[in-house]
Amino acid sequence: MKRIVILLSGRGSNMEAIVHACAAERWPAQVAAVISNRPDAAGLEFARRHGIAAVFVDHKAFATRDDFDAELARQIDAHEPDVIALAGFMRILGDAFVRRYEGRLVNVHPSLLPAFTGLHTHRRAIEAGCKVAGATVHFVTPQLDHGPIIAQAVVPVLPSDTEEALSARVLDREHVLYPLAVGWLVRGLLRIDANGVVTQLQGESQLLA
Repeated sequence: MKRIVILLSGRGSNMEAIVHACAAERWPAQVAAVISNRPDAAGLEFARRHGIAAVFVDHKAFATRDDFDAELARQIDAHEPDVIALAGFMRILGDAFVRRYEGRLVNVHPSLLPAFTGLHTHRRAIEAGCKVAGATVHFVTPQLDHGPIIAQAVVPVLPSDTEEALSARVLDREHVLYPLAVGWLVRGLLRIDANGVVTQLQGESQLLA
């Protein structure tokens, strides 16, 4: 039985999607813990209601990012994870932390990487005149938002779109894309080649249109 630890800072809608998919699709896995850097994160309450360990690690209590990363790693390792999923975790993780979990640490980013790394992705896509936007699930590496791509979902950018409207449609697709990718990972259905290209071993499409 694989063990999943999810990190979040807020509502955790992608965490909820993963928890529900794990149960509904009977993955050979369980969500062992949900960890947040915010005590009021709604995702922690969801975890408690579902019998999942809910852990708060206060980043403000540590003098340096390395100290916070060390405590975060200690809390993660207590649950012996096979997969660590970032689901709206609003802290930049240090290189040593990321390397510690290489191949097990994944993230969902609200753009079609490598386009629009960082913040304000939807606004930037609209301002650039993009005709499509979307989301990407990728392995996390020390270079922010540049890890090997597991899967992507494409969302059209409509002429009437606001940042908020586009964000909402992309988030809906994230709720399908992220559980799909995590499910593949816990089943051992992904391979990364020497160039960092990820293949789904059963030939399932890695693009949701």
